[in-house]
Amino acid sequence: MEGLKNVLIVKLSAMGDVIHALPVSYAIKETFPDAKLTWVVEPPSFDLLSMNPCVDRIILFNKKNFRSLGGFMKEFFPFKHELQEESYDAVLDLQGLFKSAAIAFFAKSNIKLGICNMREMSDKISKPVVGENAEGHIVERYLDTARAVGCAVNKVVFPIQIPVEQSEKARAIMDHAGLREGNPFVAFIVGANWPNKRWKTDYFAALGDWFYQLAVVPVLIGNGDLDEQRAQEIEAKMEIPPINLVNRTNIYQLAHVLRSSRLIIGGDTGPVHLGAALGVRTIMLMGPTNAARNGPFGQIEHAIEVERPCKGCWKRFCHKKEDCLEKIPVSFVEEKIKSMG
Repeated sequence: MEGLKNVLIVKLSAMGDVIHALPVSYAIKETFPDAKLTWVVEPPSFDLLSMNPCVDRIILFNKKNFRSLGGFMKEFFPFKHELQEESYDAVLDLQGLFKSAAIAFFAKSNIKLGICNMREMSDKISKPVVGENAEGHIVERYLDTARAVGCAVNKVVFPIQIPVEQSEKARAIMDHAGLREGNPFVAFIVGANWPNKRWKTDYFAALGDWFYQLAVVPVLIGNGDLDEQRAQEIEAKMEIPPINLVNRTNIYQLAHVLRSSRLIIGGDTGPVHLGAALGVRTIMLMGPTNAARNGPFGQIEHAIEVERPCKGCWKRFCHKKEDCLEKIPVSFVEEKIKSMG
């Protein structure tokens, strides 16, 4: 496909999913540098997307406002008008669900493509791209859609630029918490949306004590009340309290903290994927999801999985009432770290 001038990406929510889609925007700009790239996203990932210099225009989709009849009538026509202000040479539905299909349907374009595993009838609106990576990592599956519109994809790049003023604020936050600049530290991502993606607080505490013996400071990262509770449990179980930055940073400042760390450890969740996208060494503890599809991109060898018949079940809750990540002891993580040098 020659001369793409206007492209629409639909990738709406979940930090990790939006991060995985970022290389598509770079691939488009790499092959078509003059193309205008518009991205439809939900509010939780807006700030993350605003750090992407490859995106020229962001359209917000407030899904929660569409749930009532009154909200739908109020929001639909302004959103449709904004979406249809321009015609697109191609629409890439990287969500592959009913809500993204509805957006793709109303977008003005003759070419509408989607990911290989479209669901909820979304394949009736956008043609699934079943490329050579259809069974590979989700980042490469997304990039197959970019290849389908003529992108060369010479390299995989996660375009993330942290605003200077936000980095300065992050340094002040770290300093106020007792983390002096230049001191080596490891970031513990203490929570995750899925219960079976969360490593036990006892394990985090034991690993934190081990790091202190190596003169490396453990820093707790997370967001929300549950993560705060888990952080407090970790603190109570450690011999020396860690640095607690849970609920202390916005997404920009979080990116700076992760970029400054020596190592990131956590489950299959957004901040862990953000750290990997920033090029930081990342250990991902995996149970219900699998490394081949969702591991830390570019460093899959740093994912830790325990072989078991139900590994990679992709279930949010375990029907066997087992703790997936409990099967990954602290010693496994310590050995992985030692092997990384």
